[in-house]
Amino acid sequence: MKNILKVLLIGLFSISSLFALQKDELKTVMSKKIDDSIFIIKKENITNKQKGQEIVQIIDEVFDFRKMALISLGKKAWISATKEQRTRYLKAFEISIKNSYIDKLGLYTDQKVKIIDLESIFTQTSKIERIKLITELISQTETYKINYLFYKSKTRDWVIYDINLAGTSVITTTRKQYAGLLKQKSLEEMITEIEAKNKAHD
Repeated sequence: MKNILKVLLIGLFSISSLFALQKDELKTVMSKKIDDSIFIIKKENITNKQKGQEIVQIIDEVFDFRKMALISLGKKAWISATKEQRTRYLKAFEISIKNSYIDKLGLYTDQKVKIIDLESIFTQTSKIERIKLITELISQTETYKINYLFYKSKTRDWVIYDINLAGTSVITTTRKQYAGLLKQKSLEEMITEIEAKNKAHD
């Protein structure tokens, strides 16, 4: 299951720009963008790191890394952080997520991604609309669902704030990981640890 999720993570960044797109355009445009990203992944004349760098250049407009980082850290830890710690954490989180993607590229083989549907969902308390893009990663033997969750940003229109891979939320998993670390370490120590891992990755 662990290796399956690693392969599924490739889908996490297999998308290009959604900047200023309307809801009714998402399904059509996403299909094209996913195909374009898979084309990059299948290139044989460049390294996996170069593939990752090419796709990383196009993901900034579609992922809200700040929101993902805040959800992952939790309100209590964020409030307790100094201004300098907040800046460092946001940067370290974004680099870590991107590095994770690049690492997973080597696991990609002959899977195909198919867009299944686009659903509107609403939060229980404020009834704010969210959009779930349902896709499938199809291999020769198995099929896995990958759901991308969008919210409408005030400044960037529809952007991704979470991904559900085979029933597992990336952000929920990260939040549990960070909560566990903060039981053993200070926030400063956790940020330093993330920064060190990012540096080692380079």
